[in-house]
Amino acid sequence: MHDDPEGIEDILQILRRGGLITEAETPSATPLSGGVSSDIWRIDLEGGPICVKRARDKLKVKDDWFAPVARNAFEVAWMRTARDIVPAAAPEILFHDEAAGLFAMPFLPDHKYPLWKAMLRDNHVRADDADAVGRSLGRIHAATHIDPSIPERFASDDIFYAIRLEPYLLATAARHPDLADRLRELADITASTKTALVHGDVSPKNILIGPDGPVFLDAECAWFGDPAFDLAFCLNHLLLKCLWTPAGGPAFRASFEALCEGYSLETAGMQDRDIMARAAHLLPGLFLARVDGKSPVEYITDEDDKNLVRDVAKLFLTSPVAHPMDICQTWHARIGSDR
Repeated sequence: MHDDPEGIEDILQILRRGGLITEAETPSATPLSGGVSSDIWRIDLEGGPICVKRARDKLKVKDDWFAPVARNAFEVAWMRTARDIVPAAAPEILFHDEAAGLFAMPFLPDHKYPLWKAMLRDNHVRADDADAVGRSLGRIHAATHIDPSIPERFASDDIFYAIRLEPYLLATAARHPDLADRLRELADITASTKTALVHGDVSPKNILIGPDGPVFLDAECAWFGDPAFDLAFCLNHLLLKCLWTPAGGPAFRASFEALCEGYSLETAGMQDRDIMARAAHLLPGLFLARVDGKSPVEYITDEDDKNLVRDVAKLFLTSPVAHPMDICQTWHARIGSDR
């Protein structure tokens, strides 16, 4: 919820000035659960519900973690760009106030747009969904790879560093001195590789499985940079969630492979031929970060499970492989023997 009890009134006034709410309307507003970086509200207007998102400067995590609210503008730009490439891949932007770090989009009901994370938690693990995610992501990467306007429009290196590289790879490096050089190297490689538009938070908690395909939310980390980050970030969750939903193990493995294959098909024509290898190198760093970085996943609490993640991450950080499936196969062999 918003720290300021009057925060919603500020939001409603901004929407009135923008013409989304008439002076005669007094809509109800309901705070929604979501990520750590923004306040999100459902606002019920006479014409139907909308969703409003406002960026926070201090993120809601245990460690101090600050990020520029200007990321809200990059998120809006990512959604508009993605919709031009894959119309179903992002919500329509109904209103945007850049100065306030706020935008509005349609409210997408969960009975029609179920959250992928909730589906995976409930063991509704389907390779077709993963394939669709990989294909949509690949199409966005491939199209922006050849769009000359993207580098200037998404020159958000400072935001990407603050929200992704520092809290994930560099914070984890500080907690693992024996792996610090490799984690810093991965951060440097990611920061210096610039070939496509990156979403930056391709996680099941930010993907709705809609009737026309996956819908990507929360593109606050949008950046012209390394597409391997998006691929590795999403594949990471298909590994970790095997500990959350153990019964889904074989389906998670099939989904991991389907996402890789769907993505590869859509990016086959890109000049950047090393995305899959870079994703395989980055994946164990992100894997480790989700237990020892600034944003650990909430569902891995058992110390034995954390140590299992640490062991597999260390294996592939010190002995890199060329394809993410090599990591997936080893992970499933390990969790099969440890269950």
